[in-house]
Amino acid sequence: MKRTSFSGWLSQALWLIGREPLVWIGYMLVIGLLLGVGRVSLALGVFLSVTSLFVGVGVAKYTDLKSSAGHSVSLYWAISKSLPLAVLAALSIVLCWFVFRLAANIYSEEWEKIAQFFYYWELTPENMDDKSLRQLAGWLYSSAIVALIFVLLMLTTFASWFSYPLMLFKSYTWSQAKEQGNKAVTRHLSAIYKLLGFVFAAVFIGGGMMPLLTPVLYALVSTLMYVSYQTIFEPG
Repeated sequence: MKRTSFSGWLSQALWLIGREPLVWIGYMLVIGLLLGVGRVSLALGVFLSVTSLFVGVGVAKYTDLKSSAGHSVSLYWAISKSLPLAVLAALSIVLCWFVFRLAANIYSEEWEKIAQFFYYWELTPENMDDKSLRQLAGWLYSSAIVALIFVLLMLTTFASWFSYPLMLFKSYTWSQAKEQGNKAVTRHLSAIYKLLGFVFAAVFIGGGMMPLLTPVLYALVSTLMYVSYQTIFEPG
């Protein structure tokens, strides 16, 4: 029986990543490029960040199935299964973010920032010259770190930590996933608090001190989202 505890989830997540290191290295390299491209605009940065995070849940499922006897699945299956819902979730979060920004820009009368949400080219020599590798990584991945924090806040307020995997693997509607996810959170409150505390601490520390590890952080959060769901809703 897998442990429904924070320490159990963390050890399972690290074990899954260690089972298929080449798959996860490839995933992190790809999203490392995507998260950097997100500097083109905040909207694109949020979209790519959220999509990358949720596709990682599908990759974790693939890793889990591949490590189990009697299961033969492809990485393409995992990505094609998780990508449509990940894109839908990303578009929803981009829309929510835009609404918040729009209200703030209208209130402050910063009309030019409304269009900049969708396109604002910052990949210029002025922004990239005379920066150390750590400073450059921090600048490049700043949108990805902010997006990850925003997603975590959205999950813990308007949905639940388990909403996405429940919708992906059990075909629940958003309301069903929120209801069942919140019930699971209530049953395992201590473990969930520790898990979320760890994730938020890792995001703040990783974003501020070690921004180059942002793709690693995304992989870890995706895997933790999957293993915590799996031990509660698919314990067999």
